[in-house]
Amino acid sequence: MKNSFTLYAITDSSYTRLPLSAQTEAAISGGADIIQLREKNISEEEYVKKAEEVLAVTRKYGVPLIINDNVNVALRSGAEGVHLGQTDGDPASARKILGANAIIGVTAKTVSQAKAAEAAGADYLGSGAMFVSPTKPGAKALSMSELREICSSVSIPVCAIGGINEENATSLRGSGISGIAVVSAVFGSETTEGIAAAAKRLRAAAEDIIK
Repeated sequence: MKNSFTLYAITDSSYTRLPLSAQTEAAISGGADIIQLREKNISEEEYVKKAEEVLAVTRKYGVPLIINDNVNVALRSGAEGVHLGQTDGDPASARKILGANAIIGVTAKTVSQAKAAEAAGADYLGSGAMFVSPTKPGAKALSMSELREICSSVSIPVCAIGGINEENATSLRGSGISGIAVVSAVFGSETTEGIAAAAKRLRAAAEDIIK
């Protein structure tokens, strides 16, 4: 499995009626090198089913699939890892359940949270929201100085997240991030061609930021 976080694409079923498999394949074809399945307000059985649908695509391309919030869904589906918010569980406990090779991500909005996550065995961090985000409109914005402090406080990759798009991504240059995590900027298109094209442009922007 690839272990790059340059363009981290997070699905959201509310943006398009396209099948998850089609969305995922389009994003990967455009340059996404890690996919997160994020579903809210559905049963665990349905979550597992959706994860298995996406896995059929990600495995084809050797791209890791991360499950948002739910360790059990990650385990049952065979996904490569899980992403945990600050109230979604402990990285060390997730590691025990998912195994040594699992990819464990943690949301970190402060230096103390970042250091604690790394100490508990997290493989990467998601930090933000950097800008106003349509998926989390009430999230407190993280300043560039705070992002730089988080990146410099840990040795694991940090992905910036929250309202990132083609227009504002370049402002993250020099922060120390390893990549950008995006939702609507990729999956906001109603066509697979649009998703692929958006992913390609954002991939190029991300590579320019982190070089």
